[in-house]
Amino acid sequence: MPPRKRRKLDQKPKTKSSSKTSSLGNKDTPTYSHWLMKSEPETRIEKGVDVKFGITELKAEPNQTACWDGVRNYQARNFMRDQMKVGHKAFFYHSNCKEPGIAGIVEIVKESYPDHTQFDSKDIHFDSSSKKDNPKWFMVDVKFVRMMKRFIPLSELKALHLKHKSRGGALQNMFLLTRPRLSVQPVSKEEFDFIVSLEGKEN
Repeated sequence: MPPRKRRKLDQKPKTKSSSKTSSLGNKDTPTYSHWLMKSEPETRIEKGVDVKFGITELKAEPNQTACWDGVRNYQARNFMRDQMKVGHKAFFYHSNCKEPGIAGIVEIVKESYPDHTQFDSKDIHFDSSSKKDNPKWFMVDVKFVRMMKRFIPLSELKALHLKHKSRGGALQNMFLLTRPRLSVQPVSKEEFDFIVSLEGKEN
């Protein structure tokens, strides 16, 4: 599949993570089957390339499927490489935009394989320290499932998170609200189902 003009919101890591390290560096790391994946829906030029890739761009891809390239954070990579399986569902999250939030749902349709952009010196995600016989970065393929019945803004999720922290509730520990910078992050089934239930409620 050709390179996608897309950027995830990860910062380059300062320290190297072992390929044998779990996603959270703990043998007791929980296993997830739902995810949240961030991408930028608005035009932004980086090194002469428009990194825009929102859910409408995914829908326009052949078979409404695209590779999720460009992740350059070890924890996000580990989640994709070690835990994402075919059939898992993920929220497509619009980030770094005027109104961030959850726009739709996608499905993992191909499990992790080396991210080709790390080897392309002309790509904005090129990593000269990564070698083809020992790739550092991985990606998965995702397929559009559906749009949310209504866009679920981050502001609404933050407000619910505060309520759930004080009173108990599904979103009290959600990664999006406790570790917000991570571009690929797990979502518990309880969190996923709760957010889907918000579709029919007025904000």
